[in-house]
Order: sequence, then C-alpha cells, then structure tokens
Amino acid sequence: MSFAAFMQVIFWAGVALLFYTYVGYALLVMIASRLRPRLVHKEDWSPTVTVIITAYNEERDIGAKLENTLALDYPQDKLEIIVASDCSSDRTDEIVRGYAKRGVRLHRQEERLGKTSAQNAAVELAQGEIILFSDATTDYSPDVLRVIVPSFADQSVGCVAGRLIYVDPSKSGVGQGARSYWGYETLLKRHESSVCSLIGVSGCLYAVRRSAYVPMYPEACSDFLIATKMVEQGLRAIYEPEAVCTEETNKRADRELRMRVRIIAQTLTDLWRHRAMMNPFRSGFYAIELFSHKVLRYMVPYLLLLVLLSSAALAPHSLFYALLLVGQLSFYGAALLSWLLERMGKRNRLVAMPQYFVLANLASVIACYKFLRGERYARWEPIREPVNAAQTHASTLSVTPDGGNR
Repeated sequence: MSFAAFMQVIFWAGVALLFYTYVGYALLVMIASRLRPRLVHKEDWSPTVTVIITAYNEERDIGAKLENTLALDYPQDKLEIIVASDCSSDRTDEIVRGYAKRGVRLHRQEERLGKTSAQNAAVELAQGEIILFSDATTDYSPDVLRVIVPSFADQSVGCVAGRLIYVDPSKSGVGQGARSYWGYETLLKRHESSVCSLIGVSGCLYAVRRSAYVPMYPEACSDFLIATKMVEQGLRAIYEPEAVCTEETNKRADRELRMRVRIIAQTLTDLWRHRAMMNPFRSGFYAIELFSHKVLRYMVPYLLLLVLLSSAALAPHSLFYALLLVGQLSFYGAALLSWLLERMGKRNRLVAMPQYFVLANLASVIACYKFLRGERYARWEPIREPVNAAQTHASTLSVTPDGGNR
C-alpha cells in the first residue's frame, strides 16, 4: 500500500468514527427507541421524599435554594430537606441553621471528603423512600416532585432524571456553546431512556429509590455512575423531561474548562472501574450506549488530530483534501478568534460553537492525561462568581434566627 493510500484509509476511518460518534449513534438510539420503546408505568402516589442539597461554600445561593425547595408543591409532612455541607468555610452552615425551625437539617462533614462522600453520608440520615439530589444553584419548578414521583411506581425504575435548562443572561460565547451542546445531549437522553437506560444524569436534578442507592467511592462522578449502579441491579435510569430546573451557564472559558476536566477525569475512573459493563453479553444495549456516548466521545480529539494530519499529508497532491484542510484550519481559527474576543470582553455568536467544541475536546485530552497519571478528584470546587460585600450583607439580612424572611 502506498503512503497516499494509507493516509486516505486513516482519513476516512477517522471521518467514519467521528460521523458515528455524533450522528450515527444518535440515529441508532432514535430508531431503536421508536422500534422497541420501553414504556414506564406511572401511578399517582405520594411517597416520603428526602431532598439532599450538597454544598461547599454556597453562601451566595443557599438561602434562595432553600426557599425554592420549601416552596415545592408536595405534602410537607412527606418532605424532608437535608443540606450536606462538605466542611464549608464560609457562612453556608450558618444560613442553613437559620432554617432549622422550618424543618431543614444540616449535615456537616468535619473533613472535606468531596461531594460524593457528602451525598453518601446524607443518604444514611435520610428517611424518605425517594431521595432527590440537588445543587445549591439550581432553581426547581414547583411541580418537580409531582412529576418525578409517579415513575417510581414502575418497579423496574431505580432512578429518574429531570431536564436541566441552561440559562445565559450574559449571552457569553461559552454560555451559547454550552446551551447548544446541552441541547444535543438532551436529545440523546430522551432516546437512551426510551430504548434502555440513561448512562448519566444531571447532578442538579435526579431522584433515586432509597432501597436501590449504593454508596459510591469518594472520587466517583456520582451523576454518571448512578445510572450504572442501577443497571447493575437490574434497574434502569429514565429521563423525565417534564421535571424542569434551570441553572446559569459558566461565562468564562477557563472556568468551563476546569469543570469539564474534573467531570471527565472522574468519569474515566468510573468507566475503568466498571469496564465489565461495556460487555454487551452482560449489560446488553447499555454497553453500546457506554461505548458510543462516552468512550468514543472521549476519543474524538485524537480522531480529529488523525483527520487533520492525514488531510495535511494528502493536501499537496489533491485539491479535495487541500480544501478539507483549509476548512478544518478555518474552524480551529474561529475557535481561537472566539477565545481572543472573550478575553477582550467582546462576543460573537458565530464563533461561539467552534470555541466550545474545541474547549470540550481539549478538556478530554487534559482529563485523559490526568487519569493516566493517576490523578483523582474527590473534592470539588464549585465554579461561582465571587461573593461581593453587598451580596453578603443581603444574605445576612434575609435570614432571621427562626429561619423566616424579613
């Protein structure tokens, strides 16, 4: 085989795998979910529910989050609220204690062990038949529990995930890219849920059957691993699009990059420790979901590099490959331009998506490097805007000693 022929094989193999990762797999789950959908049996019932809010230094948002949770449309005598503070060093715990007379319980970890450890400890204290996990910055629609709970009447359901809607008031380039990316992910969730099971959930809104919850190791990405833990027990994780919550996107590329590196590194650890689940003889179609949605997705940057290098090798001898090379370089140039505009405080929606695509794949490379080096994440650093003096003063005034509002 000549060098040119070999480069063409490399190029088209890379293109085929990229096409399957982003288009072919989506078509596969869409077709499978229509041909053999797994229906969910729902009933109108009201089991006891524990809402667990994990928090680390969330003084800016925890008061509003508790008010939002207390306002949920659900029988108050069947609703328990626990804030799991991962050794917060700001006023988070103080604010939560102000809500004690309104039924809010605080569990403080005296040692920072990470989000997953905080969740594990809070579940041990929980009294509810259903456990709902939330973040401190997430705003729930009032009917969230009314919509999620009926699916647990189906004994095959172990976990129900809600729909996260990202909002971007600043209309930043990173925010626009994140919203577009999340729209694609939401499409996959709908059909994966229908054909088999979700492979992961939005960590800010998902509920688990208490009897099916399995404590996870501290460095686990609980949002991802919870679905695998359900499938291991013969259960499934499903998507409930009518259970809605909102959360603001990151506004800066560096913060989004750090967040994605942490999540991907944790997920790689989970995939490795549960690699047996990628055996289709053991877990059926779920194995295909894991490999297609996660493993191949994390291979994308290396496939992109192969396609770029092979087209560069072929470009001097072919106008077709030369044009493809120019197209790729233009795309990466647009990502660079978006990054430079962000640093100058300017925005351009046309180049936001290339920037986010490159950012997501750069995060995969960095996370893979950290994973191979043996670096593990347990503690988490929420990516938040800094709390200014006015916000701190407002929080102080908003909570009275008995937990009420002035």
